[in-house]
Amino acid sequence: MTFLSWLVFIFQIPPPTNVIAYDRPNDAGKAIIIQWQLSPQDTALTRYEILRISADTVQLIGSVPAGINEFIDVTCNDGIPYRYQVVAVKDTERAASEVTPPAISSAQWFNTGRINVLIGVILFSSIVLYFIRSARKGKPLFIRRIAGLDALEEAVGRATEMGRPILFIPGIASVADIGTIAGLNILGEVAKKAAKYETPLLVPNRDPVVYTVAREVVREAYTSVGRPDLFDPDSVYFVTQEQFGYAAAVCGTMVRERPATNLFFGMFWAESLILAETGATTGAIQIAGTDSVHQLPFFIPACDYTIIGEELYAASAYLSREPVLLGSLKGQDYGKLLIVSTLVIASILSLIGFSNIWKFFSVQ
Repeated sequence: MTFLSWLVFIFQIPPPTNVIAYDRPNDAGKAIIIQWQLSPQDTALTRYEILRISADTVQLIGSVPAGINEFIDVTCNDGIPYRYQVVAVKDTERAASEVTPPAISSAQWFNTGRINVLIGVILFSSIVLYFIRSARKGKPLFIRRIAGLDALEEAVGRATEMGRPILFIPGIASVADIGTIAGLNILGEVAKKAAKYETPLLVPNRDPVVYTVAREVVREAYTSVGRPDLFDPDSVYFVTQEQFGYAAAVCGTMVRERPATNLFFGMFWAESLILAETGATTGAIQIAGTDSVHQLPFFIPACDYTIIGEELYAASAYLSREPVLLGSLKGQDYGKLLIVSTLVIASILSLIGFSNIWKFFSVQ
């Protein structure tokens, strides 16, 4: 060895060692993890470059700063073997590691880091199915009284006695909003009562899709009670998508038609007080229900009854007493009770020293 080559050998940066590549676990595939042992001169390095070798092709797929000993290749394809090489870089000097054995990415059927979620889903589903089965067998299921929903019969009867229509407003959100869906479920039950008593029903809509769904809901309700002849397609109509234009039109309907009952069920925004106050001035009985916390303070003083939060979601089961809906509602309540109880017990165990209990609830 010459003196010059000896100097190069002494001052050459050492490459990273123990480079391994393997499929990333618990994922949907197309990812390989590359790990290595840092170079002895890591503090003097600029970065590490990662090379991917596929067949006869060598490709630079990324780099990490000095001090980092892991890189995830998310640009690979499943089922294709890849080999990797990590290069230590210091200014213009480069030192490459040995090439890794082939690694192949693949998708896994189940994420083992989410076994706790699987256990929770099984428990929750079992509880719901148990109560649905119990309801179908005729077992009475207690559901606490909701005054606003109990008053619907009275509200429809009042409109019938006075010979005035019922005004139903299914909110102003789209059909993708869960509050709107809950409101349409209530609309179906109200329409059945209106059909039985031959009471006119008015349903103005802001959203075109909600209008289409609401019309079919009312049509189906009239048909289900054997009075399809009473259904008036013009009673469910589209007004406008402009928020306050819609509110003005509905207020005009309240003043002109003088409905005996105003029902507000769904998602509402700034127009809520306008609608509720206008209805109150006409002397109508008013029942509102929304999951919008910000609008409840306006509905509560202006309406005779207000259905709050989750009561809106339970309304369809409460009114129809359909076994599947009742069982689902009861099962969800017990599922919530199970979750709260589990959290309380876990908190107590954590306070007395079992700090690792929270690892079971973490989701990877």
